[in-house]
Amino acid sequence: MNIKPIRSEADYNFAIKRLEEIFDAPVGTSESDEADILGLLIDEYENTHYYIEAPDPIEAIKIRMEELHLKQVDLVDVIGSKSRVSEVLNRKRKLTIEMIRNLTKRLNLSPDLLINDYPLAS
Repeated sequence: MNIKPIRSEADYNFAIKRLEEIFDAPVGTSESDEADILGLLIDEYENTHYYIEAPDPIEAIKIRMEELHLKQVDLVDVIGSKSRVSEVLNRKRKLTIEMIRNLTKRLNLSPDLLINDYPLAS
């Protein structure tokens, strides 16, 4: 096992290639240990060089709805009436604390994500 820090794009590409080679190594082997360490190094490099900002609350809700194959009507019991769901998803009305609590449970989203501020449509 010859692991070194990832300092460049070339190092990063090499680490990715190596991880692909040893990804399915049996647990407890030196290759498995190497894969664990490479994974951590790759994750750190990506978080530093390829930072992706979290979506705003409404985008997060829409993304999760798409993942779960939900329609607006499926959130009526969580947000309120059909018109209330439409107002929230079209940025005409802000989320309330109660909506955030319900959405956290229904969509399995982090409350930290949902409490972030976002602009309303004008």
